[in-house]
Amino acid sequence: MPADQRIAIYPGSFDPITNGHIDIVQRALAMFDRVVVAIANNVRKAPLFTVAERKQHILTALGAADARRVEVDAFEGLLVEYVQERGANIVVRGLRALADFEYEFQLAHMNRRLGKGIDTIFLMTSEKDFYVSSSLVKEVAQFGGKVTGLVPPLVEKALYERLGRKHEDRVAGHEDATVAHA
Repeated sequence: MPADQRIAIYPGSFDPITNGHIDIVQRALAMFDRVVVAIANNVRKAPLFTVAERKQHILTALGAADARRVEVDAFEGLLVEYVQERGANIVVRGLRALADFEYEFQLAHMNRRLGKGIDTIFLMTSEKDFYVSSSLVKEVAQFGGKVTGLVPPLVEKALYERLGRKHEDRVAGHEDATVAHA
């Protein structure tokens, strides 16, 4: 990889990748030569999809055009160490709401303290995706709601299969479920 390439790291669990994530990747590609979508392998979480499955979902969802400039990788440990190993100095993060900003602001400052010269840029999610999170998508799918339009079609199918639900029933117009929180 040429030394003068502008490389950004977009870290996250991507379990599953949403259309909001895809939007952030595509917008980051307008600013950087390469974007590394870095799947955080968090041992404290029990992901629905394996790292290999998430990699495949991301690559397929992005398609051939974006895949030439996007690499999908996985890492464990400190993000700053991974960013430095990759020869990058920019972390891309998506923001949905004020609560995201407070948390991400803390992380960005800690990353900058731990990894001198590492900066974080924040991209606001699109208006149509600002309420969508991977956790919410999984919960809606778990309770039988439709996630059409929130995730790429292949991810929607994989979600229903993993959760033991019939994909055809979900897409055919079954009523959306209300998220069950008290």
